[in-house]
Amino acid sequence: MSTGRRPPTLLDPLRQPGFRRLAGGRMANYFANAMAPIVLSFAVIDLTGSVVDLGIVVGARSVANVVLLLLGGVVADRLPRKLVLQGASWAAAAAQAAIAVSVLLGFASVPILVVLSVVNGTVSALSLPAAAALVPQTVPQAMIRPANAVARMAINAGTVIGASAGGMLVGTVGPGWGIAANAGVFLLAGVCFAGIRVPPAEPSDGPRAHPLTELREGWAEFVSRTWVWVLVLQFLVINAVVAGGLQVLGPTVADRSFGRTTWGLLLAAQTAGALVGGIVAARTRPSRALLLGSAVGVFEALPLLALATTSDPVLLVPAMAANGIALEQLAVGWDVSLQENIPPERLARVYSYDALGSYLAIPAGELAAGPLALRAGVHSTLLIGAALVVAATAAALCSRSVRTLTVRPASPQPTADDMAP
Repeated sequence: MSTGRRPPTLLDPLRQPGFRRLAGGRMANYFANAMAPIVLSFAVIDLTGSVVDLGIVVGARSVANVVLLLLGGVVADRLPRKLVLQGASWAAAAAQAAIAVSVLLGFASVPILVVLSVVNGTVSALSLPAAAALVPQTVPQAMIRPANAVARMAINAGTVIGASAGGMLVGTVGPGWGIAANAGVFLLAGVCFAGIRVPPAEPSDGPRAHPLTELREGWAEFVSRTWVWVLVLQFLVINAVVAGGLQVLGPTVADRSFGRTTWGLLLAAQTAGALVGGIVAARTRPSRALLLGSAVGVFEALPLLALATTSDPVLLVPAMAANGIALEQLAVGWDVSLQENIPPERLARVYSYDALGSYLAIPAGELAAGPLALRAGVHSTLLIGAALVVAATAAALCSRSVRTLTVRPASPQPTADDMAP
């Protein structure tokens, strides 16, 4: 175990049993969440063949997720976070198992699938803030940065593998058994979370405040630090632009020029870049991690510029890989900044406000990209998006709060596992 006498390595956080189980649970959770919409989509197509029904079922999960994100932050700050994660994973497993039974036994219907999708969206909203806020409780303070880097690598790996597994299962054993397998992965995530041991939270003085009061407390914490809301606004713009540019216009450009196979290669290059970026983030400790994270946001413009100006994979692949590397510096710097500066008892609520901004920005960008491209053209829309990314980054860097925030000096802190006999 690292004692602070040397810089922590990428493997040091994984030597902490609590963090190891948390990282494993998050990887399984993201695996399952990436797999779920794929197997569910094909189940609806087999059931009704209606695109409208498919939109209703898949959209019900997303709507529940967005609507209840803030409640998820309150719950994660009120209750033991490992219990929130454990319960959410097992509830998702039960919902997916019920969907699988209904599909395999032939009594599935759109109303049943909608209700169970809402359950899945609800438990996902409860687990997201709890998982992010639990990281600093499972490792010593000196390991917070590499721990967040490892967690991000686990999340990226789980997402990629889960999406691939969903497609393979649908093609080989069908949607029903694919959903059953999805339930098993959620169950595995719950088992991982159940094994986490962290120091008990200090009992609060007096009765609990009303949930709305706690939401207002979280909002006050969110807006009281300029660097928090400035970064969220920066990436509200960037997330909307990138979602429209890469999720909507990217496949359009691919179909018209370099082909779908190359588009898959580009997405793989971005994922590979993210894994490399996680290693870089774990091995470095910049004193102004937030400034670095905000500045590398400009790399989000790189794929947009590349898609707008070239169809040569030799240029597109490095652009996507560089984007993936930069994204991890941002994500890790942001997590470390929040975890070191936000009071632990309010951290999950701040994460929930942050996540709400991202979740609202992504569908807004996806919906706006098509109409804008029809008016201005696909390549012009991509160039406008790149300009917006640069402008949002420049505006964020004008904030003194963003430029001057520094990380804490590394100092060892015992965890529950360290103190156990």
